[in-house]
Amino acid sequence: MKKWLSKYPKTIWCLRNLVPMILFPIADFYLFEWYTNDPWETMKVPIQFLNIYFFELLMVLFLFVFGKLRWSLRLQSIFFMVVGLANYYVLSFRSAPIMPWDVYSVGTAMSVAGDFQYTLERRTVLVLIGFVLLILAESVVDLELKGAGKWRRRIWGIRIAGASVFAALLCSFTHMLHLDSTILKYGMYDKLFTPTVMSKRDGTAVAFLMELRYVSVDKPAGYSAAAAEEILAPYGGEATAQEAPDTLPNIIVIMNEAFSDPAVLGAFETNMDYMPYIHSILRGNTDNTISGFLNVSVLGGNTANTEFEFLTGNTMAFLPQGSVPYQQYLKREMPSLASHLRSLGYETVAAHPYNSTGWDRNKVYPLLGFDEMYFIKDYKNPEKIRKYVSDRACYDKIIELYESKPDGTPLFMFNVTMQNHSSYTDEFDNFHPDIEVSGSSSGALNNYLSLMKISDSSIQYLTDYFSDADEDTMIVFFGDHQPTNSVVSNIWKLNGKNGSALSADDEACRYKVPYFIWCNFEIETETGADTSSNFLAAKLLETAGIPMTAYENYLMELSKDYPVITSIRTENAQGQSTDTANVMDGLNDYAILQYDCIFGK
Repeated sequence: MKKWLSKYPKTIWCLRNLVPMILFPIADFYLFEWYTNDPWETMKVPIQFLNIYFFELLMVLFLFVFGKLRWSLRLQSIFFMVVGLANYYVLSFRSAPIMPWDVYSVGTAMSVAGDFQYTLERRTVLVLIGFVLLILAESVVDLELKGAGKWRRRIWGIRIAGASVFAALLCSFTHMLHLDSTILKYGMYDKLFTPTVMSKRDGTAVAFLMELRYVSVDKPAGYSAAAAEEILAPYGGEATAQEAPDTLPNIIVIMNEAFSDPAVLGAFETNMDYMPYIHSILRGNTDNTISGFLNVSVLGGNTANTEFEFLTGNTMAFLPQGSVPYQQYLKREMPSLASHLRSLGYETVAAHPYNSTGWDRNKVYPLLGFDEMYFIKDYKNPEKIRKYVSDRACYDKIIELYESKPDGTPLFMFNVTMQNHSSYTDEFDNFHPDIEVSGSSSGALNNYLSLMKISDSSIQYLTDYFSDADEDTMIVFFGDHQPTNSVVSNIWKLNGKNGSALSADDEACRYKVPYFIWCNFEIETETGADTSSNFLAAKLLETAGIPMTAYENYLMELSKDYPVITSIRTENAQGQSTDTANVMDGLNDYAILQYDCIFGK
C-alpha cells in the first residue's frame, strides 16, 4: 500500500483534494434540501445545477478567504447544516421558509423561540447524521494556499485576487437570477406570494438569492409627490376636530392573535360549537353589527403586517412578500388611524400583553400617533391561558382604561392579544381543551379550536360590558392570520384535499379570518361584508360617522371596485380573483399614494 501511495502521489493528492472540492459542495446542496423536501421530486435538473453552481462558487470563495480547503469545506457544511435546521423549524412553525427580510425579525423570533416544541422527524435526523459524516470526511483534505519566502506575499496576492473574483462571480450570479430572461430560460418559479413553493422548485438557496431582488421597493409608474397630491385632490383635505360630530364614540379594536375559523377550509364536525357567539354574529343574529371575512396578507406569522395594513390603510400587495414594514420602512411619523383620531380629540392607546420590542412596536406606535402604550410589564398578575396573558385579562385592562379616562374624551384603543399564540401541542395545567374534531386525532387542531372557544367567550364578555355603558362605543374584532399548516392539515384530509396541491380558491381561503364591527348604538346590521385589512379602518370610520382624511375617502371609493386587495390576490366587485400584478392599471394610483406615504419626503 505504501509503495502504491509513493508511486502515485499526484493521484492521491487529486483524490484527497480535487474530488472533495467537486463532490462535497454537491453533497451539501442535497443534504440542505433534504431537510424539507426531495429535490429530485420538486426541482428540475437544470435548476439543481444552478444551485450546485452556487455551492461550488461559495466553497472556492471560502478557500481563497481562509486559505485551507479543509476549513472552507467544513465551514460550508456547518453553515448549511445549521441554517438548514433553522429553516426546517421556521417552515414548520409558520409554513414559510427563511426569507431575506427575516434578518429584521431576529429579535422578535428570539423572544418567542422558547414557546415552540422542537421535534425532529426521521428524515431530519438522517440529514443531520449525513452532515456530521460529511464534516468528518472533510478532514482528509490537505490543500493549503500558502508559501514561504517571496511566495508568501504572492500567495496572499493570489488569495485576495481570487476572493475578489469569486465574490464578483457570486454577485453576478445573483444578478442573473433577478433577470426575467433567466427565469424563463430555466423555467423557474418566481411567485413570491407562495415562498414555500418557490423554495421547493428553485432550491432554498437560489430562491433566497432571487428574493433579494425585492429588498428595495421600486417607485410606481408615474410617481411624484405632485402626482400623489393630484390623485387625492378630489377626495377633500384633512378632517379637523371642528368637522367632527359633537359626540364621538369610543373605538376599541381587538386584533386577536391567530384567531380564525378553519371551517372556511372545509367541512368538519366537532362535539360542540367552538365559536357560538361569533358564528351568531356572522349569521346576522346580533343587532347593530357588520360582519364578514377579512382577507389578510400573511399566514402563520408576521402579525405586524396585518396590523400595519389595518392602521395605515396601506397594503402589502405593493411591498415585498415577507417584508415587515414596521422594521424595514417605518422610521418616521406616518399617517394612521391613530394619528387621525388623535387629531379629532381622541385619547389614543395601544396595548399588547407581551414584550414591547416585538416587531419594534415600542418604536413604531409613537410614530403612528399613539399617546400611550401598555406592554406585558403593565399587566399586574393577569390571568394566563397556557403561558400567555388571556384575552379576558386583556379586556379587563381595556375596561380599566375606559373607566379611568377623562369624562368627555373619546377613547381609541388598539389591543393586540397574545392568548392564542402557537404552539398548540404542549400540555398545561391551566388549559383543558374541550373541543374534539370527529374523525381526526390531531391534538394541535383540538387545542387550537378550544382556544378559539375561549376567545369567543371572552369577546362576548367585552361586548356584554359595553352593552350597558353610558357612552357610545364601537368594538372592532378580527384575527391577524390563520395558524400554520400543521394545525389545519387534518381539515384538508377530512375533505379529501392535499395541502401541498391546493386550488387557487383553496389557497385564498388560507388568508381569511372572521371580523365584526359591533356597536352599542344603532347601525344597520350587515353580514357577508367581506373586505381586506387595508380597508377596514376606513370602513369603521364611515360606520361611526367620523370625518375621514382624503386618503381614507380614496380607499372607500377604491374598495367599491376592488373590495379585496392583499399580497396574495386582488378581487374585483364582480368577485373575480387574480394576481395583483394583473390589475395594476387599476391600482397604480393606490401604489403612488402608498409609496408617497411610506417613502416620500
